[in-house]
Order: sequence, then structure tokens, then C-alpha cells
Amino acid sequence: MRDYPKPPFPKQQQELPGSFQKMDPKPDHGEESWRGANRLEGMKAIITGGDSGIGRAVAIAFAREGADVALSYLDETDDAQSTAQLVRDAGRECLTFAGDISDPDHCRKIIAETAAKFGRIDILVNNAAHQETFDKIEEIPDEEWQYTFATNIHAMFYLTKAAVPHMKPGAAIINTASINADNPSPNLLAYATTKGAIQNFTMGLAQMLAERGIRANVVAPGPVWTPLIPASMDPEKVSKFGENYPMGRPAQPVELASAYVMLAEPMSSYVSGATIAVTGGKPMI
Repeated sequence: MRDYPKPPFPKQQQELPGSFQKMDPKPDHGEESWRGANRLEGMKAIITGGDSGIGRAVAIAFAREGADVALSYLDETDDAQSTAQLVRDAGRECLTFAGDISDPDHCRKIIAETAAKFGRIDILVNNAAHQETFDKIEEIPDEEWQYTFATNIHAMFYLTKAAVPHMKPGAAIINTASINADNPSPNLLAYATTKGAIQNFTMGLAQMLAERGIRANVVAPGPVWTPLIPASMDPEKVSKFGENYPMGRPAQPVELASAYVMLAEPMSSYVSGATIAVTGGKPMI
């Protein structure tokens, strides 16, 4: 078992959406450790929020397991190009899409252009998310609430609706929720509410798509060391991030990747409507 970093971490803060390259310690996305076994050979995947954090780790794992990958990201071009290069280094094709997925037209563009280039879509990973912390409900601007929903749950609907016509039996949709879906942090009220919606959306979607042979599942992470943390929390909280979990630390992004690979691979053909909790020992409820 690897000896991953534990808090206290250096106090640090970034502007949203943040960059993994500025974090201390730098997150482990599996750059040196992930070894593929052809579990996704020849498959075509889309990953939103694919520039850094969980999305980067999943992109590396998918590529090394044999999948071509399309990455969607907001404006973190350096991080996205670094991730894309690792996908190409694995011998796979990589498309990149910069833009805001709160815009439904941008969501439809991602799907249409990926389907045109790759010919089909086998895996859709709805992973991108926005969060901000507030101590009182009166402090949450209306625009912040609306943008959190537009990014975290409305985009998931637009992307999925556009992708399904390009999916064949055996395809998989994997949505990123959070332990906040069942155990909400009060200072993440908007974010936690969307994560509950994501879980509910996915459970209904799994039933709706079952007769078409398309599976839908959720990964629910606990604390993960990603740019969203120093970009959305104050430095004092960042320094202690994850210390209150049973393992005494946050997950590194690479520790999430295996859940996504498992849910995407054809051998998981009867797994649909499931929530895979990756929470370092803390119960979801």
C-alpha cells in the first residue's frame, strides 16, 4: 500500500477553477503507477472535467486500458493539454473541448463532435463540478446557486440526452456524485444538493435505459485532493482537508480511477443503478 500524504498540508489558495500544477503536495493521478490490462480496448469515452483531479486520473486509466478519450474542461488549458498528452502517450486518440458546460449548446457540441470523430460513444463520464463554501444561506447569491445547478446537474442532463442516441448496447454512463449526496456538509449547501440530485437522476436513468442495454451508475467520492479544494476553501480548511476521515487523509485522484474502470468495462454488464462509495471508510449515511 502506498504511503499517500496526510494533513496538515501547507496552507494554500487558488482562484477557481484551480490547477493541479500549483498544489502542494501535487496530486497523484496515476501518471507513474497505473498499468493497463486492455479492459477497455477499442472503446470511445468522454470525460467532463478531464483536465485535472478525478477526471485526469480517469483519463489516464481509460487510455492505458485501451480507450480513446475526449476531454471537456472549462479553461484550464495547461492542465488539459498535459492530460491529453498522457492519453496520446498511451497510444490513444484524444480530443479536447474548452468551454462552459452550463451552456447546453456547448454540451451538445461536445457530444456531436466526439461522435463524428470517434463514430460512437461507449462511455460518458459526467464528472465536472462547481462548488463554493458559505456559512450562512443568506450569503449564497442567487447566481451562485443557479450556476452550481447548471454545471453539476443540468449539464449532466444535456450531455446524457445528446449522447444516448450515439450509444449501443453495452455502453456505460458514469456520474460523479459525492458522500455529500447522503451526508451533506452544511457549508456546501448548493453543491451537496446537486450531488443528491445526481444520485437520484442516475437511479432513474438506469431504469429508463435498461431495455436499451445502456448502464448508468454513480461514483460517490469522499474527500479527494483536487484543485477544487484550494480553489473553494479557505487555507486553514485546506491544511486540514480529510483529516476527520477514518484513513486520516483525503484520497489521491488515482485512488478513484479503479471504480470508473470497473463500471465502464464490459465485464460489469449487470451493474447498473449502483452507487460505488469511495470514502476512505466513512459510511455514506
